[in-house]
Amino acid sequence: METGDPRNSVPPGRSGPFFGFVGAIGLVALVVSAGPLVALADRWSELPAAFWTMAALAVACDARPFVPPGRRQTSAVFPSTCFTFAILLGWGFGPAVAVQAVAVAVSGWRLGYAPWRTGFNAAQYACALAAAYAVTRLGPGELFDGGRLHWTDVAAVGGATVAWFVVNYGLVSSAVRLRFGDRWWPSVRSGLAYELLATGSLLLLAPVLVAAARASAALIPLVLVPLFAVYRMARLSAEREQLADVDPLTGLPNRKALLTEVAEQVHLHGDRAARGAPDAHLALLLLDLDRFKHVNDALGHAVGDRLLVEVSARLMGAVDGGDMVARLGGDEFAIVVPRLTDIDEARERADRVVAALAEPVPLDGLPLDVGGAIGIALYPDHGEDFATLMRHADVAMYDAKHRNDTVAVYAPESDHNSAERLSLLADLRRVLESGPSAQGGETVGVRGGDGAALQPALPVRADRPARNQRPARDGGRGRSGGGPNRWLRRRRNRVEERHDDDLIERILTGADPIRRRAAHAGAGPVAGPLVVGDAEFTPATGTADGDVTHDAVAAVSTGAPGVIGPTADGSTRAEPDDQAGHPGEITMYYQPQIAIATGEVVGVEALLRWRHPRRGMVDPGELIQVAEQSAVMRLLTRRVVDDVVEQLAKWSAAGLTLRAALNVSVRDLHTGEIADQIADRLTRYGVPPERLQVEITEGALMADPRRVLASITQLHRIGVGIALDDFGTGYSSLQHLRRLPLSEVKVDRSFVLGMADDPDDAAIVRSMIELAGALGLRVVAEGVEDERTWRMLHAAGCDVAQGWFHARPMPAEDLVAWLSRYRPVRPAEAGSRSGPAPEGESKASS
Repeated sequence: METGDPRNSVPPGRSGPFFGFVGAIGLVALVVSAGPLVALADRWSELPAAFWTMAALAVACDARPFVPPGRRQTSAVFPSTCFTFAILLGWGFGPAVAVQAVAVAVSGWRLGYAPWRTGFNAAQYACALAAAYAVTRLGPGELFDGGRLHWTDVAAVGGATVAWFVVNYGLVSSAVRLRFGDRWWPSVRSGLAYELLATGSLLLLAPVLVAAARASAALIPLVLVPLFAVYRMARLSAEREQLADVDPLTGLPNRKALLTEVAEQVHLHGDRAARGAPDAHLALLLLDLDRFKHVNDALGHAVGDRLLVEVSARLMGAVDGGDMVARLGGDEFAIVVPRLTDIDEARERADRVVAALAEPVPLDGLPLDVGGAIGIALYPDHGEDFATLMRHADVAMYDAKHRNDTVAVYAPESDHNSAERLSLLADLRRVLESGPSAQGGETVGVRGGDGAALQPALPVRADRPARNQRPARDGGRGRSGGGPNRWLRRRRNRVEERHDDDLIERILTGADPIRRRAAHAGAGPVAGPLVVGDAEFTPATGTADGDVTHDAVAAVSTGAPGVIGPTADGSTRAEPDDQAGHPGEITMYYQPQIAIATGEVVGVEALLRWRHPRRGMVDPGELIQVAEQSAVMRLLTRRVVDDVVEQLAKWSAAGLTLRAALNVSVRDLHTGEIADQIADRLTRYGVPPERLQVEITEGALMADPRRVLASITQLHRIGVGIALDDFGTGYSSLQHLRRLPLSEVKVDRSFVLGMADDPDDAAIVRSMIELAGALGLRVVAEGVEDERTWRMLHAAGCDVAQGWFHARPMPAEDLVAWLSRYRPVRPAEAGSRSGPAPEGESKASS
């Protein structure tokens, strides 16, 4: 940004201490220089021609000092330093201070320095020369005595050089600190190497100049040759540093220069904010061009480079003089806008950039459109350092692209790659790699009736050990936990056989609210294990009215540290985490799917649940979103497939014939491995393919129809059913319903939830049901939560209902207990009931 040299101004609030320091240095310089300058009046006629030659060269060279190229021009090389230091060594302190003062006045006038700055420079040089002169006086006597340079002279000259540099650089650094506060050290440290190279070289030339003057004054101009070499060396060094900060194609500052600029502006705006100034905001705008890759591919990189140059020119014309435009690489640009009062000013500046890029760029007679998306991050609202502002501006820019917009301001909810999500992704990988699916080996145990590999017994939850006592699994994929050794070590209890009449009585009591409340009032909740087939199950932990709460079921099923456990009143409480840093446990919940016409349970949908020890139950949508962006999705899919297929085998061995549906992501369908994985697991556990159904979304279908169709076709050949999930919410063509080997469509809950009150939703649902029925597809309605919706779906001809009206998602063992209590209810038989079920209670289930 083209602004005045910051050393010509003093930030408000710091002028008092700073000018006090400047005045003190000026006073010290006046005190130490007054006597020698007064005595110099009687010596002018005695000074030799060599002195006047050096004095003339000092003033002439400083009339055109070398200023390193760059925006700030923070450090200049003054050749007078060489001559005045030589005068100090040869003729004393007074003549050196006088010549240096004249040279500083000339250079200050040429560079446009403020008067106080020129005065301070003269004072700092006087103090540095005084320190150097004091060191020379510690020597044995006159330097260069008798025309010879003794070792004591060398030591004195070296000490004087060090003293000059330390005092001069120390005074400058102190002044910088007083004016810029905490920012003083980075600037001092970064400039030290340059000062040592440039100023140090000039100082070390001074003894050579004195030796030449002792021989003949005519030799003094020859020193201009090495002086020019120093000058040239400084210029080349500065130009090399400048090139490192400039984009060679456009001439704009690059990422390195942007980092330096933002870091400096952050400190300046921090000072403004501390003073309560209204213009204390700094905006970082990140621009990414649209369709630039198409230009490179179609017209070549040479045309692309010309386009970038033209875009750079337009950006420079669209910003104010105080703004900085930088090219980050490729087709990405950044704009730094300082001194803003609010985000609206940053938006206005972004709109100006968008308008500047709206007109096509004519290249070789071809108009090229170069629109782009701009993300805005504001200091200090969205970050207080370059890295944070840059990342948040990048998030906002991609947010604008996803919304097909041109400008977006950073919003935390759009940041899908925050540190918290990265930590969540790392925990997810840990829990998947430590789980049963991450370990090899076959499951060893009892074979079920259909050949499925099973554990010798299903666990009773009341007998489960604490998690920190659970042994390592050896390849078993059951969610009931443990390998075969665990079960061999446990004492097997004889399964208690219950009389059929007793079991029927309990099922009827659970299905009838009146009988259930009477049983609760007389004897409390029904407890004890249930026997289904040859397996024993424990009923789910219930509340006071016998309902199974979501949190209580999760707590009992996972056994993870820090989970939520049921209390006596049916509420939940946090259990202490007995394993610090444990990532928790992933489990599968199952929600029943009910045939509306008959009330029979025809299947379940497998739903992923992860109870994190610190965050509690992680939202499934966030879990999938985090996993889909990385290779962790492959591990997650493997775990889900393993768990669901093994659970089907367990249910089959227990005498339960259920169809399970599981969701797969677009990443799974693109890789093409999902079909082979499912086929392998079905064969390993002896589960018929028709018992499994895969659900895909319309979004996954539209992402890459060719690859998705190949995976779906392969699954269909295996015999696995295919369901189209969230039907009606995507953009898929009706051609997909005709071409894909679908067996089922699932009407999205967003339509089902409102159909009882919104005629439009009801009409949409009826149309979907009719369309699917005409194509011979089964229809499942999600989100059925009340009896009225249930009846409307039945009247519309819907096949299957899924929702809280029947049952909430529950762990596998609780599902078996629920099935033992469930009594099918047909819509025609429920005429005596009306109104929605109480929270947590189902009309069709206990």
